[in-house]
Amino acid sequence: MKANQMKAIVASGYGTPEVLKFTSVEKPIPGPKDVLVKVMASAATTADAMMLTGKPYVARLFVGLTKPKHPIPGTGFAGVVEAVGSEVTQFAVGDEVFGETTLGFSTNAEYVVVPANGVMLPKPTSLPFAEAASYCDGHLTSYNFLKRIAQVQSGQRVLVNGAAGSLGTSAIQIAKYLGAHVTGVCSSKNTGMVKSLGADEVIDYQKQDFTRLTAQYDVIFDTVGKTPFAKAKKALTERGMYLSPVLRFSLLMHMITSSLFGKKKAKFEATGANADDTLKTTLLEVIELHNNGHLKTVIDRQYPLERVAEAHHYIACGHKKGNVVIVVAA
Repeated sequence: MKANQMKAIVASGYGTPEVLKFTSVEKPIPGPKDVLVKVMASAATTADAMMLTGKPYVARLFVGLTKPKHPIPGTGFAGVVEAVGSEVTQFAVGDEVFGETTLGFSTNAEYVVVPANGVMLPKPTSLPFAEAASYCDGHLTSYNFLKRIAQVQSGQRVLVNGAAGSLGTSAIQIAKYLGAHVTGVCSSKNTGMVKSLGADEVIDYQKQDFTRLTAQYDVIFDTVGKTPFAKAKKALTERGMYLSPVLRFSLLMHMITSSLFGKKKAKFEATGANADDTLKTTLLEVIELHNNGHLKTVIDRQYPLERVAEAHHYIACGHKKGNVVIVVAA
């Protein structure tokens, strides 16, 4: 391969995982304020998969109208600094780093350019590359929703729908750390794992519908967007809050109406759309949880870079446990 080339996954357009091709592309060059990172591991996420479809269509206003503005998918990464721009002082060649590129994508590749003041931190030595690559999906997003948006307090009751996924396995631990009584909703095969992460109770969605039970919750975090607010609000306390990172038109409407009428609130947010400074500050808080032994990362499967399309097929099945990681370099 030529010195100015690298291997990467490129999306030819919107659609199914078949649009993802493993190919050679031009290696990016860092600008004066940028860092070139040799990617050791990156993430393949449910959010990435949704962006790949180009739906909901409103999302195309941010990621490209007819095809992805940034054709290389992936936002989470962990790797080693390969080169730094002339004005960069906070990172040096050889530093181990991790973070996310937000709407810049481009991490399912051998190299990625990241702004030095972007969402990137030194990687703790206790954090393996594979785990670090997924930190800004499950952990950062769940912490943002539960700590910053819902402001979960000790003694509150929190239900996590989709408790076995990337967001769910993180949310169970974070809600428990914040002092909540935590109920996880998952299939029976994942009950043991969800309990081991700290859930006080587990509901098997194949046998029971939590919206039809008598229990009520101060916060419902629907990580998979499967239970709409109109249905979930029956299980909320008088001033309860419904949270979901899954963008749907109906949820946007419920956000508006619930903010004007009624005490129960519906909230959506694209965590990655926050300012880099906000995300970096939040990520620093999340890493403190890891450093103090309060946060584990669940990894379901790892795929080599050339099999990213296969990874997305697996994600689309909707049964992954925790995170799916792309191993880029040994």
